[in-house]
Amino acid sequence: MSQENENLEESQTEEVAEEQVETEETVEVDPLESALAEAAEYKDKYLRAHADFENSKRRLEKDKMNAVSYANESFAKDILAVMDSFENALASMENSVEDSSEVLANMKEGVNLTFEQLKKILEKNSIKEVSCEGEFDPEVHQAIMQVESDDHEVGDVVQVMQKGYTIKDRILRPAMVSTCK
Repeated sequence: MSQENENLEESQTEEVAEEQVETEETVEVDPLESALAEAAEYKDKYLRAHADFENSKRRLEKDKMNAVSYANESFAKDILAVMDSFENALASMENSVEDSSEVLANMKEGVNLTFEQLKKILEKNSIKEVSCEGEFDPEVHQAIMQVESDDHEVGDVVQVMQKGYTIKDRILRPAMVSTCK
């Protein structure tokens, strides 16, 4: 029996060795591993393409928001002339109040109410007046002349000729000012 056991063990050892040789050959050309590697490569390419798409989508959304935010810029520039006319009308009425006629008072009140309504519309649409106090700022002011003044330092705004306005964070129209020499 021992010889039979030895023969049996030898045949089992030979079978195991043959299976290992076959397995080693199969490992080299395993289609599953190849498919998994290819799938990982395609997944990487997909993730990169998807990230590029998302970035493009965000950029387009930002551009769209900017276009919507500044769409009324030309309209706003046109309406500023109306603001200037109202301010001039109010200033001239202020000078001629000496008549104290009831008609002039009613006209002044109507123009003033219209002016205030227009100011509210501009503020609602993020259009604000540029501050002209203090030192000249070339980002928001346009110097049209220089004057001498004992009351102001060199480079300070002395007089505002035409008010400037901003729409959100952009200059719609710079303020025209005179500065101190």
